[in-house]
Amino acid sequence: MADAKHGPGMTRRALLKVGLAAGGGLALGVWLSADAETRPAASAATEVEPNAWIRLLADGRIELMLARSEMGQGVMTALPMLIAEELEVGLDQVEVVAAPVAPAYENALLGEQATGQSTSVRDGWLKLREAGAVARTLLIQAAASVWQVQVSECRAHRGSVHHSDGIRRLSYGALVEVAAGLEPDTRVALKSPESWQLIGTSPQRLDVPAKVLGRADFGLDIRLPGLRFATIYRCPVLGAWVQGWRDAAALEVPGVRDVFAVHSGIAVLADSTWAALEGREKLEVSCRPSGNRRLETPRIEARLQIGLKGRSAVARKHGNVSRALAKAAQEIEAVYQVGFQPHVCMEPMTCTAEVRADACVLHVPTQAQEAARALACQITGLEPERVRVHTTFVGGGYGRRLEQDFVADAVELSQAARCPVQLIWTREDDFRHDDFRPMTLHRLRGGVDDQGRVRAWFHRVVGPSVLARVAPERIRDGIDDAMVEGAADIPYAIPAARVEYRRADTPAPIGLWRGGGYTHNSFAVECFLDELAGLAGQDPIAMRRQLLAESPRQLKLLDHVEGRFAWGEEPPAGRARGLALVSAFGSHIAQVAEVSIQDASVRVHRVQCAVDCGSVVHPEIVRSQILSGIAFGLTAALKGEITFTDGQVDQLGFDTYPLLRFDEMPEVAVDILPSVAEPGGVSGLAVPGIGPAVANAVRVLTGQPIRALPIRLPPS
Repeated sequence: MADAKHGPGMTRRALLKVGLAAGGGLALGVWLSADAETRPAASAATEVEPNAWIRLLADGRIELMLARSEMGQGVMTALPMLIAEELEVGLDQVEVVAAPVAPAYENALLGEQATGQSTSVRDGWLKLREAGAVARTLLIQAAASVWQVQVSECRAHRGSVHHSDGIRRLSYGALVEVAAGLEPDTRVALKSPESWQLIGTSPQRLDVPAKVLGRADFGLDIRLPGLRFATIYRCPVLGAWVQGWRDAAALEVPGVRDVFAVHSGIAVLADSTWAALEGREKLEVSCRPSGNRRLETPRIEARLQIGLKGRSAVARKHGNVSRALAKAAQEIEAVYQVGFQPHVCMEPMTCTAEVRADACVLHVPTQAQEAARALACQITGLEPERVRVHTTFVGGGYGRRLEQDFVADAVELSQAARCPVQLIWTREDDFRHDDFRPMTLHRLRGGVDDQGRVRAWFHRVVGPSVLARVAPERIRDGIDDAMVEGAADIPYAIPAARVEYRRADTPAPIGLWRGGGYTHNSFAVECFLDELAGLAGQDPIAMRRQLLAESPRQLKLLDHVEGRFAWGEEPPAGRARGLALVSAFGSHIAQVAEVSIQDASVRVHRVQCAVDCGSVVHPEIVRSQILSGIAFGLTAALKGEITFTDGQVDQLGFDTYPLLRFDEMPEVAVDILPSVAEPGGVSGLAVPGIGPAVANAVRVLTGQPIRALPIRLPPS
């Protein structure tokens, strides 16, 4: 029989037992064996209904787990907002804690615990709100039990449960011990949008104070007892390996402790960063010749040119393109080229590893915690529960920190040195040993009828396979989805369309890049559409409108561009406007670039963006990401690219690969259109469209199509 004092389903003995076991804390979740030394004693009593995202303490503290990497994109604020909204607390009442590696923290859209491809909010939209709602419901149930009232008489607000009498109130902390003995109910109702207090607002970002005040720990800020610093000499020719070395001069550098070989080159271990770098400069290293000395940009271009002809795998097909082209009143064919691009993260690659006989601890700015742990297990032979990954703030990711080369080096160094080691890369290392966005070629053919309507569309993407190395199991029937996104899934309804992919691997190292395959395919698609519009004598928006008759969200963007941005009005003298429309990551964006040509170079004056990213969690974060994506994309569209000579990267710093400067950043307006759809991603949304928007404006100014990125003006 239930004890009347403590409510149904809970005896006084059970309450006493739970209260003693809890030790003052309630953890709603599965505490992992890797965290056994910090696991609260109450975990066994609260694992009935796991919720790995929230921890409530009797002293009133509320901890929310962050399972995604904060890289400046705002997930440290946006994701806790989802939990806090349903938990009925303010962001000022919570502490955000980096989550360990565990199945509960898997990103379902990526299939692993990782951050990338603009998935964080999309993945967390329901499950994080549900986590908060489960905890809120449990706390209300606990308060009702204490007061011996109906649950319907209680409501949660600002970290407390209030009774409808307006007098009684219990803080979440005061309810911890009672709640620990109750079984959470997962059949919870989420708050309706009209009752949201946090979602849709722009509170101060939680990461900003620590960054502004210098308290934020990035990868290079980690300091551990007995820490040594190390850097590695890698052969400059891609694919070459060390044949021999002399270390006498390096060992004479004050602070250098040791020099030894590791898998990727010759490591210099020292007491300081500067000693390690100076010691590396003193090394005399000879490298084994590599066939990659023949790696040169013109050879890569020639290899891709071959792929423009012959048979290819089909990524999308409907209608008969050959027949439609034969019947077209007008036809055009074009080849577009997009060059290699680096990631140029603000913080060079780094990782701090401490390998002991029975454990391994990583402090790392990574986008892929699960992969980092798996690699550490592989190198050390330790079981997963013996490897802990602490995610620091990340000084820029853009897909580069999904790679594990810098993690592997740090683990190997610590294991060999038998002490904690922080691996450091220089900017030159970053450029020389990056995994670049691949070079691609695009062959497009299109036909319009006598009324100017697009009736036929052919697009062949030629380039290496990104997934062949990072996720070969995802390649199906010869199609690398990462290489055809933005081509095989265009929103335009064309009666006959065929999209192909011709794999053409090259020795150049490649990887995922901010915006993914959309960044090269959207350039070709959006520029070719403008060429077709010119062929048919149509306005670019009018042509797109015909092709989007069944796509209301994209049509709404075009309406906004025509109205709010006054598309039909003449721009100032000497300027032209270009448009690009991109649907990616579950979101949609229309970008209008206003451009002039000054001193034989392209100058972007204004960019106007209409964005539909579904339900918006934090509007200012969305705007910040659009601004960031435009700056990132303009660097790639206007400033430079990666080229190869004799097997080496030509660009080794910002002198040869210049970034967009402050005085080159255009004025940007971002209009977020209201939507009730589920959230889409925004981190990579603005990158793919800015290049074609600028290129289409340059085409208006010069009268000649722009078919290559970075943009190079045609001879006058």
